[in-house]
Amino acid sequence: MEELKYYMFHKPRGCITAVTDPTHKTVMEYFADEKVEGLHPVGRLDKDTEGLLLITNDGKWNQEIMHPENHVPKTYFFWALGELDEEKIHRIENGVELRGMTAKPAKIKRCETKTLGDILDLASGIRIGNRKEQAVFSGTIVITEGKKHQVRRMLKAVGCYVVYLKRIAIGNLCLDDTLCQGKYRELTESDKSKIFIKKFF
Repeated sequence: MEELKYYMFHKPRGCITAVTDPTHKTVMEYFADEKVEGLHPVGRLDKDTEGLLLITNDGKWNQEIMHPENHVPKTYFFWALGELDEEKIHRIENGVELRGMTAKPAKIKRCETKTLGDILDLASGIRIGNRKEQAVFSGTIVITEGKKHQVRRMLKAVGCYVVYLKRIAIGNLCLDDTLCQGKYRELTESDKSKIFIKKFF
């Protein structure tokens, strides 16, 4: 019987969440040295999003995390252009309207304000030009579903434009601060127990 493996991976921006791809670098290329059959990402992160991604060859465990009825929360840290006032927070926390759907209620918190010039190293791919003094704000958002570009779409729906996005937790399992981008480590049993939360919001 094949040994089941579970990994925490710090996905960098610029690679796609796929097993193989003829054009783009994939997250699985970082696991080329692992002689484990059947490894797959658990869910996905967009090409321009970095952070916590789980990798496993346990298909049942993968499905349990991703099944919408289990409502496993995912926490993201972001920087965005725009204003996030109480009315916009209320809309997001009560299910903001997106094109073709209504997002499930989320939890969002605003953290601090800086300028685009302060976060140049994070806002890669954004045309800064003469906007270095333009204000940006950071925050965290927790969602329990995983539609394509969902965090970016939710913030865009309230007039905010995400310039940097990083997943920092799945359930209560936080991305290891010592894990550099492109690196991974095996999950412990304690790590795995933190993923499924009985009650969130």
